[in-house]
Amino acid sequence: MQVLKNDKKTIRAWTFYDWANSSFPLVINSAIFPAFYEYQTTHDASRNVINSDISIAGMMFKNTELYSYFVSLALLIVCFTAPVLSGIADYKGNKKRFLSKFCLLGSFSCAGLFFFTTNHIVLSMLPFVLATIGYWGSLVFYNAYLPEIATEDMQDKVSAKGFALGYFGSALLLIINLIFIQFHVFENLFHSKGLDPRIAMVTVAIWWFGFAQYTLKNLPKDENKTTADKQGNILLKGFRELKTVWNELKNQIALKKFLRSYFFYNMGVQTVMYMATLFAAKEIDWPDENYKKTALIVSILLIQFLGIAGSFLFSWLSGKMGNLKALRLAIFCWILICVSVFLFINTPLEFYCIAAAVGLVMGGIQALSRSTYSKLLPETKEHTSYFSFFDVSEKIGIVIGTFSFGLINGLTGSMRQSVLALISFFAIGFVLLLFVPKNSIQAK
Repeated sequence: MQVLKNDKKTIRAWTFYDWANSSFPLVINSAIFPAFYEYQTTHDASRNVINSDISIAGMMFKNTELYSYFVSLALLIVCFTAPVLSGIADYKGNKKRFLSKFCLLGSFSCAGLFFFTTNHIVLSMLPFVLATIGYWGSLVFYNAYLPEIATEDMQDKVSAKGFALGYFGSALLLIINLIFIQFHVFENLFHSKGLDPRIAMVTVAIWWFGFAQYTLKNLPKDENKTTADKQGNILLKGFRELKTVWNELKNQIALKKFLRSYFFYNMGVQTVMYMATLFAAKEIDWPDENYKKTALIVSILLIQFLGIAGSFLFSWLSGKMGNLKALRLAIFCWILICVSVFLFINTPLEFYCIAAAVGLVMGGIQALSRSTYSKLLPETKEHTSYFSFFDVSEKIGIVIGTFSFGLINGLTGSMRQSVLALISFFAIGFVLLLFVPKNSIQAK
């Protein structure tokens, strides 16, 4: 069926999935689960501080190092599965169905984190890995809708609206959970210590799956694919499509150069999102444990709400100076942030200031990157293939980013030294973005 572009109901349904699934990157990736993981791996059942090193198969890992490796593993799996599934989705014209399946996998896996225990660390981290696969896997199909539902002149605004809704919705759920945790609601109700953060994982599952139903109900059906080429193995179709996209990039100079830049600077952005809470817990001089917990949550909420403003700020800037210049500004800000973290950030007040800066550029660079890529796409009906290529290159970058962050942490014993890697990622991305042709996007 022909999709009517810029239809308000369709756009509202699409952006609402950001509201639904953004609870995962905030509550699970950034706020509650990293703090919960860090506490569980550094304290025993009597809440006494213990050695944070973790033994697996006779090998010793720092708890933060091991966490980064699990993130890398999950995204590496996405790199291999996403092409297969996007190829099937393009073949059968059912990307909405795959969006639904990955949503189901991700949300239900969040509930599985309720049973986390350090006695079986690998098994306990399995739901985290599966939830990560579900989240990123669903985005392959979700992002592919953008060029189909919005005209090029509207894509910046629509993308920014999605991220803004995601920041606001996830912050709302986090605040609800913080109230439960602060007042020990479920712990007092069921007389069980440490229950409230576990319940928080379950609320993410309910929030994500429940609100996603509005999106799944109102997104348009895919076009009929009955005339699709049926030659070859359907399981390899996605990889063939990635190869086709790779070959087509030879003639898509602007798109190729943008992807090179995006690969590096987004490596930095996503690594920050995954590791920021653990970094702050280890490297900032907190007065005491309770102050640290409260401060980390406050800083994350600060990032969320400023992220809403940042999404619209950079959307506005892109209208004034063009997408490429706005992205260069955002990346330059990231470089300054990382240099400041490495050199100066040691106290809670300094951390609050840097968290505010992160919030402003976090939402802006994510929304603008998605819409810029969409604008650079050639005329094609196979948007899922191009967004699968986009997502696979993104995930490979995050695997390298999180793995290198953890490796440097393990070798040096300091997460601050790992920030040097982030600075290099952003610097390379900035330089590469300078080579994207200025006239590659309309309305500069």
